[in-house]
Amino acid sequence: MIASSRFNHFSKSLKWGEDTLAIVIFATMVILPFTEFIARIFGILSIPASQVLVQHLTLWIGFIGAVLAARQNKLLALTQRSLFSKDNSFHLGRWIAKVTTFLVLVSLAWGSWDLVKIEMQYPIDIAPNIPRWVVQLIIPIGFALMALQIYFNSYSKQHYRITLIIVAFLFSLTAITEMIFDVLPAVYIGTFVLIISLFFGAPIFVGLGGLSIILFWADFTPISAISAETYRIVVSPTLPTIPLFTLAGYLLAESKASNRLISIFQDLFGWVPGGTPIIIILLCGFFTALTGGSGVTILALGGLLLPMLLKEGYSRSFSLGLLTVSGSIGLLFPPSLPAIIYGVTAGVSVKNVFIAGLIPGMVLIFLISGWALYQGRIKQIRLKKFSLSNSIKACNHGKWELILPLIILFGVFGGFATLVETAAIAVLYVFMVEVFVYKDLSFNDIPKIVIDCSTLIGGVLIILGVAMGLTSYLVDAQIPMSLLSWAKDTITNKYIFLLILNVFLLAVGCLMDIFSAIIVIVPLISPLGIYFGIDPIHLAIIFIANLELGFLTPPVGMNLFLSAYRFGEPMPKIYKATLPFFIIKLFAVALITYIPILTLGLFNF
Repeated sequence: MIASSRFNHFSKSLKWGEDTLAIVIFATMVILPFTEFIARIFGILSIPASQVLVQHLTLWIGFIGAVLAARQNKLLALTQRSLFSKDNSFHLGRWIAKVTTFLVLVSLAWGSWDLVKIEMQYPIDIAPNIPRWVVQLIIPIGFALMALQIYFNSYSKQHYRITLIIVAFLFSLTAITEMIFDVLPAVYIGTFVLIISLFFGAPIFVGLGGLSIILFWADFTPISAISAETYRIVVSPTLPTIPLFTLAGYLLAESKASNRLISIFQDLFGWVPGGTPIIIILLCGFFTALTGGSGVTILALGGLLLPMLLKEGYSRSFSLGLLTVSGSIGLLFPPSLPAIIYGVTAGVSVKNVFIAGLIPGMVLIFLISGWALYQGRIKQIRLKKFSLSNSIKACNHGKWELILPLIILFGVFGGFATLVETAAIAVLYVFMVEVFVYKDLSFNDIPKIVIDCSTLIGGVLIILGVAMGLTSYLVDAQIPMSLLSWAKDTITNKYIFLLILNVFLLAVGCLMDIFSAIIVIVPLISPLGIYFGIDPIHLAIIFIANLELGFLTPPVGMNLFLSAYRFGEPMPKIYKATLPFFIIKLFAVALITYIPILTLGLFNF
């Protein structure tokens, strides 16, 4: 009893420490870039190495967030049933998934510690009196804490939990590991086990990290290389925008901003047949662009928007399809997180990717809105009479939120602030508006919002980090060069290449989340695009648009699962509801792919 009480006390203390650390890190990540912006405007001294510190704090929020996600059973997986939950009985498939997850996490923690030890031998300061190994410590600590989560939350019965340690111990014996790789087709067996594990609930990053471990071990390369690549991608100069813009989106989503924006759009477009669906398309696009996660939009706004559509007379099938597709529309607009990640990965200007995505994004909105208008007419939806005074009143009521996109666009394209500074300004602006102007949020609400945001960010960044390890192996194994050589010999012109690319990315999009797909696939595709004369910026928009469509592609399109979960509908019904929208988006992707002027036209002005 005493031991149990002490463990519970330790668990609560650890939880408090993780939550507090996440809040402090986020606050620092907002304050430092904003201070840098103010210092530059007024010509005063700024904090030394503040930009580098923010980059490294992204590493910390990524791993602390991943730990929070593990604790809350919210790590991204291909199944809805969480693996980080205590099972009362034994199930072979879930046992394999739990053992594999524990083994991969322990291996990654061990490899990360090796990286830290090397850095300690040859210390490099990232800021005055702050050596690099200090910030890298969060990598082994983060993996170790997640391993503890899967251990303590795997089974209610201790003798089942012990099996996880036994298997990990056996694999830690060098002789056994070498025997496995010498005698057995370990790569194929290991890959098969990872696939089984993913099927039974193992997080996506475990599949990517596990495959990286197997391939590096087979190639006699230290697995610390995975952690080194994780560190490299996570401290990218533009990556801090992901947690910052996501936090701004979360603050808006938890306030009554959606109600005010709906009121504005209803008064402006309610007189149009299909006006409400258009409102929803614009609103969901706005939130998706800010949060970077289409799933967040479906889960956060779905409960508010579905009754609105049904009340106006739209069919349930149309309403479900619209909400499912609207969750991914904003990924082509600033400050789209996939666009940022693509720019970082491919080494192209994030600003140019934002510019290139504007017209294709509007084409997509126009096409889906056209279908909504058609549905409004055939359903004979009762229209709202336009009132100029009501429209002005609604716009005035929500004017502070309407200013936000202008601030972001001005910051991104105006040249007065960096992308990271713009993201920090957006967070502070939303905080001031929602807490002090509208008073939708109180100070007591902020910690929970920050923790929820950290959870999402952790789930995304941990995937990016371990996926870089796999990408590094593919590059070292000269897979891109082999693929390029095959393409030169097989594909005759760029249009055939683009067609093959469309089909390939459609398959990738339905099987992988957009973030890991970008990290893993972009290094393979970029050389091919250059060879066939495709502009790198055009390729970026083709890539994102295709993966956006992949969210709706059966059988495992991410938005299909999330929509089924949010609205309590069977998957076949969701498939049927999204089919018209899938066809529309497929047509839009074809336009974006084969008419480059849509993407590159703005660069001619």
